[in-house]
Amino acid sequence: MALMIQTAYRASQHVDHTCIILSVRRFSTSLTLQFDQRWRAKKGLTANPNTFGPLTNLPDYSFKDGRPTPLGVRHRDRLEKQREYAERIIKLTQEIDYAVERHDRLQKEEAARIQAILDRKLKPKGQLLAAKQLTIDQDN
Repeated sequence: MALMIQTAYRASQHVDHTCIILSVRRFSTSLTLQFDQRWRAKKGLTANPNTFGPLTNLPDYSFKDGRPTPLGVRHRDRLEKQREYAERIIKLTQEIDYAVERHDRLQKEEAARIQAILDRKLKPKGQLLAAKQLTIDQDN
């Protein structure tokens, strides 16, 4: 591998500096280049295999008598982070529920206020008022 890079370097010494970078990059064998993200997405897997799975979520060993194994430091940190996420989600959903209820209450209060204004403004006059008072007097 080193021989191929040296050969590519010697071949591109006569050309400008950008060719050196391009020729050296052809020989790069990085795991990130070989790691196919599309395959993982198609299979429904996480982008990083080290963030979730049995190797990270399950304990490293187990006791034969069935005693629980102590949590590892990173596992405890992950659980604490998930607990914080859950608390934050609960808090935010409670705030959203409060905002929706408050909005509904304000809408009802506004509708009641408008109806009260309309009820004060629109009163029967003339013959309708006399007929209404007559019916009220007959009921009593």
